[in-house]
Amino acid sequence: MSFLDNNLQGFSDALASKAATPGGGGGCALVGALGAALGNMVGNLTVGKKTYAAVEGEIVKLMEEIEGLRKELLGLIDEDAVAFEPLSKAYSIPKDDPTREETMERCLKIAADVPMRILRACCKVIDLQKGFAEKGSALAVSDAGCGVVFCKAAMQGAALNVLINTKSMKDRAFADSLNDEVKSLLDKYGKAADQVYEYVFGRME
Repeated sequence: MSFLDNNLQGFSDALASKAATPGGGGGCALVGALGAALGNMVGNLTVGKKTYAAVEGEIVKLMEEIEGLRKELLGLIDEDAVAFEPLSKAYSIPKDDPTREETMERCLKIAADVPMRILRACCKVIDLQKGFAEKGSALAVSDAGCGVVFCKAAMQGAALNVLINTKSMKDRAFADSLNDEVKSLLDKYGKAADQVYEYVFGRME
């Protein structure tokens, strides 16, 4: 069953249960998708307004890009669940089984891949939210601010879901490469998200 077929109550109930999936990764993907949706909301409230005719082309392009990311993040909800299932089974392999270490390593890499993609997608959304905040309808600027806050939270959560997997990897070169990317993206886009939020907050005063 796809989690996308669930209503909000159903997804929340599943997330709150003891089931292995959905988990933090799927939750982050949903939050990131909601952040992207808020950007598109700003766009839809901007396009067609005479006041913003000069930037309409730019807004339309932003909308096309962020809509693609919204759909990607929604798809990653189910992908995260699928990627985690083999790892949850691998943990039950007896420690004296000669195949355990190789299986665990493969499953850890698969499980780390989806939250890494969630993280990267959220970073791209944060970049786009800057355009919506600065050029979109002033009546919806708070929604751009909310969207960037959602994506920062999703980015930070996705990072934790990468790191919990890299921590157990035996291939330290691979793990360190992912860890370095995570830290670099968190630093760059955490600051970018804060700048957009502070810009929007300043317009509220």
